Amino acid sequence: MAGLPVGERAAGGPASVDGVRVLVTDLDGTLLGGDRCDRRRLREALARHPEITLVFATGRGLPSVEGILARDPLVPRPRWIIADVGASVVDATDMSRLDVLQNQLRMGWPGEERVRAALQRFPELVHQDGVAQDGRCSFYLEPELLSEEIGAAVAELGCGWTYSADRYFDVLPAAASKGNALALLAGKLQWPMAAVLVAGDSLNDLSLFRLGAHGVIMGDAEPALRKRLPPESPVHRPGRRGAGAILSALEHLGWVEPTFSTVIGYHRPPVRWADGSWQQPVSPNGILPSLQGLFQGGTDSLDAIWTAALVDDFSSTPPGPHHTGLPLAFLPVTPAHWTGYFHRACKETLWPALMSRPDLIRHDPSAWADYEWVNAAFADHIAAHADRGATVWLHDYNLWLVPGILRAARPDLRLGLFHHTPFPAPEVFARIPTAERIRTSLACLDWAGFHTAGYADHFRHALAGARRPPRVGVHPLPIDRPTVETLARARPPRRREDGSILVLSVERLDYAKAPLQKVQALATLLAQRPDLRGRLRFRLVCPPPEPGIRAYDTTRTRLENAVTELNRTWRTGGWEPVDYIPRALPFAEVVDHYLAADVFWVTSLADGMNLTAKEFIAAQSAAGRGGILILSRHTGAAAQFAPAAFLTDPHSAQDLVDTLDRALSTSPGHRSDHITRLAGLLDDHTPVQWARRIITAIRNA
Repeated sequence: MAGLPVGERAAGGPASVDGVRVLVTDLDGTLLGGDRCDRRRLREALARHPEITLVFATGRGLPSVEGILARDPLVPRPRWIIADVGASVVDATDMSRLDVLQNQLRMGWPGEERVRAALQRFPELVHQDGVAQDGRCSFYLEPELLSEEIGAAVAELGCGWTYSADRYFDVLPAAASKGNALALLAGKLQWPMAAVLVAGDSLNDLSLFRLGAHGVIMGDAEPALRKRLPPESPVHRPGRRGAGAILSALEHLGWVEPTFSTVIGYHRPPVRWADGSWQQPVSPNGILPSLQGLFQGGTDSLDAIWTAALVDDFSSTPPGPHHTGLPLAFLPVTPAHWTGYFHRACKETLWPALMSRPDLIRHDPSAWADYEWVNAAFADHIAAHADRGATVWLHDYNLWLVPGILRAARPDLRLGLFHHTPFPAPEVFARIPTAERIRTSLACLDWAGFHTAGYADHFRHALAGARRPPRVGVHPLPIDRPTVETLARARPPRRREDGSILVLSVERLDYAKAPLQKVQALATLLAQRPDLRGRLRFRLVCPPPEPGIRAYDTTRTRLENAVTELNRTWRTGGWEPVDYIPRALPFAEVVDHYLAADVFWVTSLADGMNLTAKEFIAAQSAAGRGGILILSRHTGAAAQFAPAAFLTDPHSAQDLVDTLDRALSTSPGHRSDHITRLAGLLDDHTPVQWARRIITAIRNA
């Protein structure tokens, strides 16, 4: 069932009737059993599903139950309590007793004193002194001392009894049992047994399993209970202890979301809601389609879930994640929280540091509070969907605080984070106002991944002194080369016979891409080389960021003004030096531009990888073209293509001009050799293989 959307992994008959869902559970060894991790996950699952009515069915007295609720934060709050092995029924909203039901259960009860007096001739019965008892009389009794004489003496009193865990002998009113109490409560509240799940581990839970409800038995349940379960009873036997077994049964019935062995945490989903439908990514390359490919491997698909934020104003919520055809688990985030988290904290506080521009850092405490809130919500969301010992693969600086929160709440998880952005030098990282908080969280990772060895070294130095620093891996992200090559070969040839020259850049609007510096360099070159006027065109495909991000407003204004001024200065006839396209294009159209370009110009001030450079190489090589790649030294791709690319330093205005001039002066023969050498340096593995290697690295860490 790997790869199915959340909510479609239920099995085993009808899960509820008319929306009614009731969980009835013993406490000791059951709800209170298992480890803290499973207990926390069960509590969180019930909190996410308030439609599930919780009933305690316990041998404890009411004061003991109230004590547990007061002191144990992992115990979920019940709606009803069946206590005293079925002799008491309580409304947990105000701890009042349901006298009508209790009177039926306790009919004929002689009282504790008469029971003790009648049984005092059996010294093997040791009264449970100090244990709160109401409507019952409880003893300790060794199993080999349980006799027919004791049973007969209880019957003479007109009472019944139960014996459990080879220790507890409870004398009860004849009509009292957990099962009878539940049957009366269900009748009063009109619960059909097909909508009830009972959970137990000891013989005094047997009466619950005889009602025909769904059942789950703990992996370490009393052998006598297993032996006496009705064969026709629909009992789930997950082989797990305590809360873990209950959670498994709830997932089995489809009452709560299933958990997964791999959880991906990314701040965005791989699809977006637009024009009344879920839209796929425009490009086949990048982290979103790369991760999406993990879930499209047929029988080789991962047992994984992708957790992502869904910005929601809760007025026109799009259809659920199952409509996307992908295993997504959306975390609803209000527009106000998203603005503070992403538009402000991510883009105004953290992004400048990542781009080695600490002078642009703007820290707003209220926006940082939103960043903390979203990270905490992500951590809870991930924990709720993660199996015990699951692998969690986080992505990028947007979730930097999640590792610390998850490590405290779920120490069983394997935590990895891949940085798609550059990781700044330690002295730049230290300029982040919350650097110490971030460093503490990142030190909780088991593994951290980067595109280049240089970024990995920055990370190691930033975390120097950590008690248990994460393992580090270097995994450059590849492109879907066959898709690009197939598309390039299928495009009609474009030939220019007029001697014109096309320089191309494809990048989102961001000061880190240095678009303004390119326009300024082009202006300088045109002033120096009159022969290029009327022939050279710079095409800048530069889609804007999502609305609301202010960090790039100045860049946009200055870029548009520079383009307008340059075109006004050199425009002649039907020619303008800059063709500015401020929108996203279909990928097939982008490939057309790759094939038409004589030079592809990448000038990032800092860049994690830069996949457009790889796409340009693949398209040009597949179509037999001879374009030139100018590549910033400060991109991750430069570590891969330095032997063949024309490297440039965007921090030097003169270097930008000189490198572009040299590229435009390259002979046709050298251009063909240039592309051939670059193509030989392209990755030999696919994005899906890349992703699987990283998941393996996190698991092995």
